[in-house]
Amino acid sequence: MRAWCVTRPGPMATGPLQLSELPRPEPGPGEVLVRVLACGVCRTDLHVAEGDLDVHRPSVVPGHEVVGEVVSAGSRFAVGERVGIAWLRHTCGECRYCRRGAENLCPRSRYTGWDADGGYADYTVAPEAYAYRLPIGYSDAELAPLLCAGIIGYRVLERAELPEGGRLGIYGFGASAHLAAQVALARGATVHVLTRSPAARELALSLGAASAGAADAVPTEPLDAAILFAPVGDLVLPALTALDRGGTLSIAGIHLSDIPALNYQRHLFQERQLRSVTANTRADGADFMAFAGRHRLRVTTTPYSLDQADRALSDLAGDRVNGAAVLVP
Repeated sequence: MRAWCVTRPGPMATGPLQLSELPRPEPGPGEVLVRVLACGVCRTDLHVAEGDLDVHRPSVVPGHEVVGEVVSAGSRFAVGERVGIAWLRHTCGECRYCRRGAENLCPRSRYTGWDADGGYADYTVAPEAYAYRLPIGYSDAELAPLLCAGIIGYRVLERAELPEGGRLGIYGFGASAHLAAQVALARGATVHVLTRSPAARELALSLGAASAGAADAVPTEPLDAAILFAPVGDLVLPALTALDRGGTLSIAGIHLSDIPALNYQRHLFQERQLRSVTANTRADGADFMAFAGRHRLRVTTTPYSLDQADRALSDLAGDRVNGAAVLVP
């Protein structure tokens, strides 16, 4: 089968990925084999390819927004059923984090496309217990970004503690942000988007954002909550400054450049909060899939063939993707 492997992590211009022919994987106990129908291209894949994240599996096949057709069934899914494979693929179930319902913090957690081969391939395997049933009414390409961009956007919105009918600022407007914005809008929020991409600003306004400005602009009103999707630490300070008293800034990324020095009085005083997000629980994923089933989300995608995976990641690195890039084998 065809598969892209991260053979030498580094900037995309150095060619860190290689298209290879690999044997079709065989499912182990409790695993399901799927034929990949679509795989989203996530910024975390870019961090794996470029070496921002430490190598966990040499020559790993990236990709953790996988929509697949079951080829070899286990106990949960039938042959031919469409399933989703996401970032989180294993937790221990025994540590204090797992026992209290915070499996996303499990120190023995493992991840698709980092610890195990993912979906930049014709076939992949995944533990059945961590695969998702998918909402109907969406194409394969539309479903793929829901499996990380959507789930993480949903969790980071929860972490932002946006009050009902509140004012939300979104910094960066890519795959995850354009889905989280729709969840917030469906809940009655006023959304202000700040991003350097003119195309992304147009998309934000078309989805119902009240305003869309440059990444370093000042929102048109104080914010009850803000989410930082762009992996740019310099934006933490203006986002905190834009918060009203008691507001929360939630950071979505697995990787962030350094944050400049904070001024306590200007950035944190008056009970402003700064919070991070680490992966997600399976409950987050199930809740978001149920939400997507009740509310028809507009999923903006840019399709690429599997043979163009390196180009898709390069375009993502250069902010040339509108919405979510998706590989369609």
